[in-house]
Amino acid sequence: MAINVENVRNIAVCGHGSSGKTSLVDAMLVKSGAVNGRPSVDDGSSICDFDEEEKHHKHSVEATLTHFEHNGRWFNVLDTPGYPDLIGQTISALRGVDTALICIDAHAGIKVNTRRVWEEAGKAGLARILCITKLDDQNIDFSGLLDDIHETFGKECVLFDAPDATGEGLHEVIGALDPVHGSSSVVDLAAVHETAVETIIEVDEQVMEKYFEGEEPDHAKLARLAVEAEKQGAVTPVVCVSVKSDVGVTELMDMLAEEAFSPCEMPHKGKKDGDEVTLKADPNAPLAAQVFRTRVDPFVQKLSFIRVYSGTLKRDSTVPCSKTNRGIRIGALLRVQADKTEPIDEAGPGDLVAVAKCDDLHTGMSLGEIELPPINFPTAMIGLAVSPKNHGDEAKLSAALHKLVEEDPTIHVEHDPETKETVLTGMSELHLNLVRERLARRDHVEIETHEPKIPYRETITANGEGSYRHKKQSGGAGQFAEVHIRMYPLPEGTDPEEYATKDRFPQLKHTHYHPKQNFLWVDTVVGGAIPGNFMPAIEKGFLERIERGVISGCAVQNVCVEVHFGKDHPVDSNETAFRTAASRAFAEVFKQSQPALMEPFVKLEVTVPADNVGDVSSDLSGRRGQMLGMDQAPGGLTVVTAKAPLSEVMTYARTLGSMTGGQGSYTMEFAAYEPVPGHVQQEVIAKAKMKDDED
Repeated sequence: MAINVENVRNIAVCGHGSSGKTSLVDAMLVKSGAVNGRPSVDDGSSICDFDEEEKHHKHSVEATLTHFEHNGRWFNVLDTPGYPDLIGQTISALRGVDTALICIDAHAGIKVNTRRVWEEAGKAGLARILCITKLDDQNIDFSGLLDDIHETFGKECVLFDAPDATGEGLHEVIGALDPVHGSSSVVDLAAVHETAVETIIEVDEQVMEKYFEGEEPDHAKLARLAVEAEKQGAVTPVVCVSVKSDVGVTELMDMLAEEAFSPCEMPHKGKKDGDEVTLKADPNAPLAAQVFRTRVDPFVQKLSFIRVYSGTLKRDSTVPCSKTNRGIRIGALLRVQADKTEPIDEAGPGDLVAVAKCDDLHTGMSLGEIELPPINFPTAMIGLAVSPKNHGDEAKLSAALHKLVEEDPTIHVEHDPETKETVLTGMSELHLNLVRERLARRDHVEIETHEPKIPYRETITANGEGSYRHKKQSGGAGQFAEVHIRMYPLPEGTDPEEYATKDRFPQLKHTHYHPKQNFLWVDTVVGGAIPGNFMPAIEKGFLERIERGVISGCAVQNVCVEVHFGKDHPVDSNETAFRTAASRAFAEVFKQSQPALMEPFVKLEVTVPADNVGDVSSDLSGRRGQMLGMDQAPGGLTVVTAKAPLSEVMTYARTLGSMTGGQGSYTMEFAAYEPVPGHVQQEVIAKAKMKDDED
């Protein structure tokens, strides 16, 4: 079925946990006739929360794609998780849509993830619509909530409809753009109407002049102007619903049909041959599409969810791809309704579709000749060493972890060659617990977890100089190599080209920089003291030692090494000998250069009731944390900004929940590496030495 792109509405429903997002999407599916019955999150019959983990926990774990038709519009709606730990799913979903519908629980108010998704939608350039939910709850301060919304998100937030009452007295919502005369509401409808109209018409001077002359624009014109006002950032619509009381859902769908962005309203951009281009939502234009999400389904295997921005994607076609030198074969195209799929022949601009069983597709990849911007995910911080509980399940676990990384870019898996451990890294304890459940249910792999691994780093704080001679004779040909080096601290952020100059290294021949480790290798060997063909082996020896570490078994970073002299033997010198000599020279000089350990620090934003700020401050001080600032938030909350060592906040969620009676929440992201205190450094080194002795 061909869909006119102007009639497409792509919407991500997001917000904090328990704000009614999933129930709202379920209700819209029922209202539109796309599904039958009375789906419910509580009894496990939700259309969107179909996964076993979601049914068990009674909250969304993944972003779920659904679709329906209403008022001549085709809606693609993504229901997203509400927990900050699962923000990666929301970020993926936002890349596929044009409008973010942000839900706010009328009783609970604005929470930490409400603000987070508001910011993420803003960074993505999407239209933002606020939806106040659960108006049937008791003890709702509607006026106070509006004040909080204006304080948090700006005066541009304007009521587009309002409830006649809250709690048990709720029966309807009244449109603010054209209110019925004589209607009663919890707000002054005349004042709300005047504010809404005057804010919207500011984008059109002619309409504004006529308005102040007494001619008010009709509903259709106001709806068109509202879209323009949203595009200019002059208006953020605020709407009201109660799914439980079946109030406001149809009105919300009507409003989204008129005032949510179509793909034509979004100026998506990409790059072609290095030049920026603006995409046209035209089925006849060159293909530009992107994989915005991946899901591994137990029945149809891997599903790659694709947003088409321009051109037409056809089944059984081969299309160019940004990450490969060859085209990718697109097999069956699928229209997705939660956990169900149906085949389609093609997808045009604005379509959200899936491709099954295509191993070459990965989240973030661009299809077509236009490179779309990457999807930026937060850095995972909480690590666990994992191993299969049952002997012989190693290959099974490896395959299962690969699937997890495919479908959740905030999960990382690393294999530590030194400890022979597999380290699984996620956003939080909750995140990793959900991963563990998924491994057991879907992949039938039980795992054992070990102490979280802190990614300490080794570095030096002073210059050093030394050499190492490797000499080995065993019957036939021997091994001989001698390497002389100087070692210097290389602070984070140093420009290697500005650092490696003739002034600093008069005999400079060439350099090689490794950004991952912030390691700079400088060659100043003259006179052929070391033949040039052995220099790559020397560099390899350095890199091997950097990965293995010197004092604690942790990787080295922020170091510059100058190779300035050496000796070889015409018969016994070879690459192995120079690699060994370089590795041991590095270790010897490193130990003489006042080595130090660094640890990852994270930035925390902790949202708590004002009464708990003292408790939080005291607790963070005990964790070697440092307060950076405080801001007042709506609803009597305070946002505390701080930084702390990752090692001290690995299980912070438990402590915060206990301190605040479950009212506190936090976000965490990597900040920087900082020196480890002396006593902590001694403990880490002693533990590493003990492990070496055991090995």
